[in-house]
Amino acid sequence: MRKFAVIGSGVVGQVLADGLLKFGREVVRASREPAKLQDWLKSAGPGASVSGVTEAARDAQSVVLAVKGTAAEEVVTACRNELNNKTVIDCTNPIADAAPTNGVLSFFTDSRESLLERLQKRAPNANFVKAFSCVGSHLMVSPSFSEGRPTMFICGANEGAKGEVRDLLEQFGWDAEDLGAVEAARAIEPLCILWCIPGLTGRGWSHAFKLLRP
Repeated sequence: MRKFAVIGSGVVGQVLADGLLKFGREVVRASREPAKLQDWLKSAGPGASVSGVTEAARDAQSVVLAVKGTAAEEVVTACRNELNNKTVIDCTNPIADAAPTNGVLSFFTDSRESLLERLQKRAPNANFVKAFSCVGSHLMVSPSFSEGRPTMFICGANEGAKGEVRDLLEQFGWDAEDLGAVEAARAIEPLCILWCIPGLTGRGWSHAFKLLRP
């Protein structure tokens, strides 16, 4: 049973940790304050545990990074040696600490560099894969749409790591679309801005992207 470290004490981390447990993985949720996760642990069931960030990254075979974008570089730097040669699913977005303008979020990156690329530089021996960054947490596991499976856009430098993520997305109910190397995150991450506009302007949050081909 493959062991995942899910780093992050928020809703995204909880949803993905629960999804991994549901589909037969062992999960250690990690936070700089593990005590925050005790209530989750009481209800999570077999295969679940909690730990500090460095310990969790060291003991797991794969890692899910589910922290605020503003904290992501600091967290990765703190455990970069423990991430060596491991698949790291990067769910983060570089959302700035600023109010949206007419429903449009601001990023602290620009079109020349993604947050994924910054994280890859912080931990060059980790195998980062961007995923779960263009949809809300309530739709990340077993989404249901009358039009069929939605599309999750992914990218990363390591083909084996992307294969692992594609298999996970298949189990979670997604079609994975591999857009290539880490630079593709410059296009994937802004999909978060697009996805959030309907919700932030009062038109709901129950939507996802789908890539259509003839």
